[in-house]
Amino acid sequence: MITIKKRLSSSQIIILGFAGAILFGSILLTLPFSTRDGHGALFSDALFTATSAVCVTGLVVQDTATYWSTFGQAVIIALIQIGGMGVVTVAIAISSFSGKQISLKQRSTMQEAISAHKVGGIVRLTGFIIKMTIIFELLGAVIMAPTFCKEFGVLKGIWYAVFHSISAFCNAGFDLMGTKTPYSSLTYFVDNPVINFVIMSLIIIGGIGFMTWDDIKVNKHHVRKYRMQSKVILITTVLLISLPTLYFFLFEFGDKPMGERIWSCLFFRHRQAFCP
Repeated sequence: MITIKKRLSSSQIIILGFAGAILFGSILLTLPFSTRDGHGALFSDALFTATSAVCVTGLVVQDTATYWSTFGQAVIIALIQIGGMGVVTVAIAISSFSGKQISLKQRSTMQEAISAHKVGGIVRLTGFIIKMTIIFELLGAVIMAPTFCKEFGVLKGIWYAVFHSISAFCNAGFDLMGTKTPYSSLTYFVDNPVINFVIMSLIIIGGIGFMTWDDIKVNKHHVRKYRMQSKVILITTVLLISLPTLYFFLFEFGDKPMGERIWSCLFFRHRQAFCP
């Protein structure tokens, strides 16, 4: 096994890591206690859901809230977290926290996984990614929790806040709003500024990428010092949000009240999978 591992390239390790996460998640989702009916999911449904979660596409064949049990939902959100952060990032973070020495091969794989410009400082960058991910997801969950707790009760509300915070930050598009109406997404909160603003903010922060975060952290407001990649990402993000939002406001959602219309236009451009 050690010989095989040494022969694998960084790209092959990344691919096998994702494949392993998808396969393991699929097996867990076929267990009887992963679905609400206690029979478990068909392997095809489980495989599709696990693949969609790890690859953060937001596509589902079964409503996440009404078909999967709490355990099944926990598996899905864990797969989303792994896919959003990257299998290699999670693996190296676990190795670092356990006190193991990170080899040069692992550093090289991490560099390729997150498109870092150099191997030096990659462990520090991994720690920064983990820390910022936890902070943003926890902050989003805390802000949304009062609204969800009021709507669904304390325990369920906290779970909903955590689930949607992780899903939004990882740009996954999964939601638990099927308890209102199956596949309804966040349409029920179309006029709620807190849920809209937090979800949109998490989508942007998670979407701009780890290297852009690092650029902002190091250079702060000195935009001229940013890497070209970060400049392109930030400028493109602003344009792709502002221009389509203006278009949707002028030509769509004309039948809605003004406040609801504005949130709908903003949210629709941010993430159609979550669109109110």
